[in-house]
Parts: sequence; C-alpha cells; structure tokens
Amino acid sequence: MNPDLNRLQPYPFEKLASLKQAVTPPQDQPHIALSIGEPKHQPPAFVLEALGDALLQTGQYPLTKGMLQLREAIAHWLGRRFKLGTNGLDPETQILPVNGTREALFAFAQAVIDRESQPVILMPNPFYQIYEGAAFLAGAEPRFYNTTADNNYLPDFDAIPEADWQACQLLYICSPGNPTGAVIPKQQLKSLLEKAEKYDFIIASDECYSEIYFDENNPPTGLLEAAQEMGNSDYKRCIVFHSLSKRSNLPGLRSGFVAGDADIMYKFFQYRTYHGCAMPGHHQQASIAAWNDEQHVADNRILYKQKFDAVLEILSPLLDVKLPDAGFYLWARTPIADTDFAQGLFAQQNVTVLPGQYLSRTSNGINPGENHVRMALVAGFDETLAAANRIKSFIESL
Repeated sequence: MNPDLNRLQPYPFEKLASLKQAVTPPQDQPHIALSIGEPKHQPPAFVLEALGDALLQTGQYPLTKGMLQLREAIAHWLGRRFKLGTNGLDPETQILPVNGTREALFAFAQAVIDRESQPVILMPNPFYQIYEGAAFLAGAEPRFYNTTADNNYLPDFDAIPEADWQACQLLYICSPGNPTGAVIPKQQLKSLLEKAEKYDFIIASDECYSEIYFDENNPPTGLLEAAQEMGNSDYKRCIVFHSLSKRSNLPGLRSGFVAGDADIMYKFFQYRTYHGCAMPGHHQQASIAAWNDEQHVADNRILYKQKFDAVLEILSPLLDVKLPDAGFYLWARTPIADTDFAQGLFAQQNVTVLPGQYLSRTSNGINPGENHVRMALVAGFDETLAAANRIKSFIESL
C-alpha cells in the first residue's frame, strides 16, 4: 500500500459524526444541517433541459480535453467576469474541464510536485482538507499560514518564514475563503505573484465561491485578473479553479474547470490523460448552457442575500458574527468551546454546525479554527430562518 495513505487525517465530517454520537437530539424537532456546503437552491431548468437533450452522448467516449465549445464558453466567461478581454485565455492551451474542482485540486498537486526535492506546499489554515491530503499523497509537506480575526481572516504572507518560501513548490489560496468568506484584495494577490516569481512556485487559486457575493458593484477579484494587470498576460505560475456547484446550484453535475499558465496546463493535461477523468459529454453540454448565462447566477445571489440579512438580524445581537465578504458560510465565534457548542446545539435543537477546529491544524502555537463554527446557509429561506431561531434559543440557554 502507498505509505502516504497513513498520513491522512480523518475528514471533518467523520469527527463531527463521532461528536454527535455522544448525544441524542430532540425527536420533535426536524433535523436542520448547516454543516455541509451543498447548495439546496433549485438548479436552473434550462441547464437540466440541456443535460437531458444530450443524453445520447453517453454512447460516445468523451475527450479528456473536453469539447472546444465548452472551453470557448469558459474562456468567454473568464474574459467577461475578470476583465481579461475577448482573447484573455486560449481555449486550446489554457483551459481544461474537470469533474468538479475537488478532484482537480487534489490531482493538480500529484501532477506538478517534484517529490525528490523535499517539497513544501503552503496552504491556508483553516482550510479545505483536500489541500492537505493532496500534499501528503504527492510526497510533500503541508505548511500552514494562519488566517485569523486579527487580520480580518486574510493571509499574512509576510509572516511565512524564508525557509518555507525557499522549499515551496505550490501554494494554495482560497478566495473567497472556505470557511471564512474573506476575499484576498487585488494588491495582496499582486504581492503574492511577485513572491511566486522570486521563489519559483505555482499558485493554485481555489475560486469556487467567487460568484456568491453581496455587492453587485464589487465582485471578488481573481488571480488571473491581478496577473493581467501586472502585465503577466501569459498567467505564468497562475492556475485557477472554478466550479458550477456553487455558482449554478449544480453540485451533482460535477462540473468545473482549471485554467492558467499554458506550460503547466500541458503537464496537467498529460497527467489527466492517464488519470482517465474525462467529463461526460452530456455534462459538458449542460455546462456550456450554465457558463453562457448570468441571470440565474444574479438571481441566486439575491436568495443568499435575503438569508444572510435575516439570519444576521437574529444572531448578531447574541453571537460574534458578521456578513462575510463572499460565499455562503457564516464563520461565527462561539461563547464556549466550538465542539461543546456544536454538540450542545445538536443535543438541544437538532441543528448541526461544524466545529472550526475540525477545519484547522495547530500552527504557530494556535488552532485558528478553535472557538468558531461554520454555518452553511444553503437550505431554503424558511428552513434557514428556523435554524437561526433555534440557534438563538440555544445561545440564550447557555
């Protein structure tokens, strides 16, 4: 067996299941899960129609590279959304469709890491656990940079030791952040790109929550946008990951893409050719329809804004929590230990939230997720509001 499998830690939801097993929730209250970031809004009908119309394509093997029409739709979307222009990316050399960004974020590290040189992969803390697992199984050492309330949950790249920069081959960023919702400002992205040039590492930017934000005049900045403004129009050392799961409420479609530096993308394409992970043709046709439409995305943002406004009106007088920059998570500081808060809330109100320490590792003497919980406001308005009122009752009982 691969010995690196022994380095993998239990997934956060395994820990959460064990925590909940110790108590019994009230049976007269239906369970409400705020723990999993799985969108529950209605998928766009026109995308489902495109999916059904293309079912005959199940009789053909899809190409790893995907349909040119899909790659063109993605290129046009990136150009519009991040102000890259009509020729911002080459669909032939700089874009690959993927079966959801989870598998791509993991596979990317396997393709680009040189395991013979004691590599380091830098990643945020708290973090999406795929980054850590990808590092272990690529033969690299994960190193964490903390994102804490003292810095508005943003990275402090200047605090990373010189030795880590020297050993770094790959750096993951997540903006908007999971679980914090913090958006890395454009100037900070530009400074990071300067470090990538100086120390010769790749930036893997997880931007899966970029289309859920609350100010229509101020969408989150993307890594490619920052690179182009610096004159890096080839996007050297830049790779971005996007998904239809959150943007279009299509988590089961398993559709996303990876885009950026053509030289790196060629190597990733070579890896994926052997990996055997081509997106099914009918999923590609549905994805084309989704990337070509913005109205359903804007409508989706309105639904999230309504829920955040209602939930914060209920909880903010009682809990240290505020509207995030973007995304659909509330990252709330708890008045008691986060694990006690999550367990007690489940036991008393049958509402599940995720303890923040399960999304973090101890680094530089702290676990930055401790005394926080992540709440995913993904359900419908009425269910989300009911959950907020139950959380209010639980806090008042403490």
